Amino acid sequence: MMHIREIVAATEIPASTLRYYEKKKLLQVQRDAAGCRDYVDQDIAWVQFIQRLKDTGMLLRDIQRYAALRYEGDSTMPERLEMLRRHREYVLAQQAKWQEYREHLEQKMAFYEEYIGKMQ
Repeated sequence: MMHIREIVAATEIPASTLRYYEKKKLLQVQRDAAGCRDYVDQDIAWVQFIQRLKDTGMLLRDIQRYAALRYEGDSTMPERLEMLRRHREYVLAQQAKWQEYREHLEQKMAFYEEYIGKMQ
């Protein structure tokens, strides 16, 4: 069992964020006899996964739904898999958009490099 400072060290996610995850029901944390949060090893991977979902643009309401399903148990795996498949499609679309943006930047940079080279 771990206290909040230990999970902060393991995940590099601030305590305020962990408390927010708990408030939004993304994370269910047991309490010890003194009422302090008592994390388990599995919480580290779960918190890191939540962060990856956020980083890749999954909406909070969708992460909340995913978390609720996760805490319901293995019978919800098919629905969670479908959610991840839909999110993957979103991520792939975002990657394609950013690839296009990068290509436009490179074209503009090439234009400037050629123009500047002719001036010298």
